[in-house]
Amino acid sequence: MKGRCTADRRSPGQGSAIEHAAWPPHSPWSTCTESSKATLAFHGPLVFDAWRIPTRRRNTMPLSKRRFLELSASASLLAAAAPLHGAAEPARPAVGAPGALVNMAADAAPISVAETIGRIAKAQRLMREHDIDAVVLEPGSAMIYFTGVRWYRSERYVGVVIPREGDIAFVTPYFEEPSVRESMRFGDDVRTWHEHENPFALVAGILADRGLRDGRVGIEETVRFFIADGIAAAAPRFEIVSADAVTRGCRMFKSPAELALMQLANSITLEAYRHTYRQVEGGMTGADIKAIMNSATRALGGDPKFASVLLNESSAYPHGSKAPQVVEEGGVVLMDCGCAVHDYRSDISRTWVHGEPNERQRRVWKTAKRGQEIALETAQIGTPAGRVDDAVRAYYAREGFGPDYQTPGLSHRLGHGIGIDVHEPINFVRGEDTPLAPGMCLSNEPGIYWFGEFGVRLEDCMMITEEGPRMFTPFSPSIDAPFG
Repeated sequence: MKGRCTADRRSPGQGSAIEHAAWPPHSPWSTCTESSKATLAFHGPLVFDAWRIPTRRRNTMPLSKRRFLELSASASLLAAAAPLHGAAEPARPAVGAPGALVNMAADAAPISVAETIGRIAKAQRLMREHDIDAVVLEPGSAMIYFTGVRWYRSERYVGVVIPREGDIAFVTPYFEEPSVRESMRFGDDVRTWHEHENPFALVAGILADRGLRDGRVGIEETVRFFIADGIAAAAPRFEIVSADAVTRGCRMFKSPAELALMQLANSITLEAYRHTYRQVEGGMTGADIKAIMNSATRALGGDPKFASVLLNESSAYPHGSKAPQVVEEGGVVLMDCGCAVHDYRSDISRTWVHGEPNERQRRVWKTAKRGQEIALETAQIGTPAGRVDDAVRAYYAREGFGPDYQTPGLSHRLGHGIGIDVHEPINFVRGEDTPLAPGMCLSNEPGIYWFGEFGVRLEDCMMITEEGPRMFTPFSPSIDAPFG
């Protein structure tokens, strides 16, 4: 399949001044692989949106009649739909049981070994720029990012040393070496230790073998204290410092392949939402709805990571309440869900009312929607990330919410970075002065919470391109038709 990574030039939200612009030939994304192009072309937010089956807000009519109307409307749309940009129309998941949904990730490719090795090279360049002689990792997302190795954390140290010059090296207990080697995608330097031995002496040995007698060892930000402390004791001539300039300097800026996987994860989550929304009935519990959502996500090819369902008053609290709730007529349904495709995450929230919304619910929903649009309009290249949060809070204050973190209003930061981790640097939060730059990906979730009453959270993730901010998924159209 041929063609540039493009998107329909439409406004991403009602009243927004930002357009979904085609990525220009001179941008980093012009180097998309064919597989990345295909993923973005077929599952990009607006192409995906153009061929979706419309859904109706749930009402009180009998299910059989409602299903008849939905299926009739879907058939009409599919008959009239035309492919966009000259591309073949992708397979449309069918309404009904999860078994009828199409695996959208069947042809998705994981990050290549060549790209992973390129990340090591970039890290080494940043180490030279920031006068860091080696970086130490332990199992987690950073190890996946830089080596592709998936391991678990325990009291026994397994880790990786990335020197400023030369090959990386792994450290592992002796009895784990065969399994660790089985997980490795490249490299052959594996140092082993027995249960009575000090693993951090092996780290010191790796530094010496790379010609390092003193200097600065950077510790990745999630590495546990006992590891940093052990290295400091085993290699006392080295200064222990933060590796953020290196690890963040790599991970914050997504490649075309990373963006393609994130786009696919977001498209899967949005389609799973549409499937779930059509099945929500009065009397259902949050667990009932979560099961539908997770089942649909798996059928669509995603690996479900979380599915939060906040009903009625529970929606007033960003992470819910333990008080039992069921879907009620006139009650709020707030869902926050995400999945992964080859490690890369989605994070989308939607809010609607089961039945007819009241005026307060409509006003809060519309205000939160406008907050999303203001965030998108503000998130321009070079803008300090904290100003995006500031702009939305200023608008909310003018509308009578807040001020600041007070409720009713936005009681949490506006958004967070996202990639392999669902929360990673940087954040849309007051005081964050890191300028936005191409390749960054962040959530846009300016919720409004009315303690004791209800809450509204609308969340979609954005990428920063050379043309400015662009959403992975279209904004929710309205409280009456949250999926169109």
